[in-house]
Amino acid sequence: MIHVGIGYDVHALVAGESVILGGVTIPHTKSLTGHSDADVLIHAVCDAIFGAIGESDIGQLFPNSDPRWQGEPSTSFLREAQRKTQLLNGTLVNVDATVIAERPIINPYVPEMKRILAEVLQIPSDRIGIKATTNERLGFLGREEGIAAMAVASVDLNR
Repeated sequence: MIHVGIGYDVHALVAGESVILGGVTIPHTKSLTGHSDADVLIHAVCDAIFGAIGESDIGQLFPNSDPRWQGEPSTSFLREAQRKTQLLNGTLVNVDATVIAERPIINPYVPEMKRILAEVLQIPSDRIGIKATTNERLGFLGREEGIAAMAVASVDLNR
């Protein structure tokens, strides 16, 4: 049976030199702030997968109150989502995600993001969609105070 999960994440932008999105370091005049590497794209994908398998959210599984996760690459969380899916005899069918940001432009980095996610999730990259949009200069995202991402994942759970 196919199960679907949805994920959303947002982190604030602060002075810096780059952002990490989809496991890729992108040069930028700001950085995302957070307890881990603040990769909103991977965090949204993790929550989508966790939702599809009926698991808790990333904040419950990797709380920012735990110093163990300070500065941790978000690919570690994604590996755990994949591992938990396999433990349930599940198969990740696909992931689709959208990054919401005025800047940086992520399109040149999407192929590398897809490669990284595909490698960690152990699925072909053509089953991963990554898109970008702006917030039309509206709200905190439009004022470039943060970056958000949303994702959906479908998992075939053989139970």
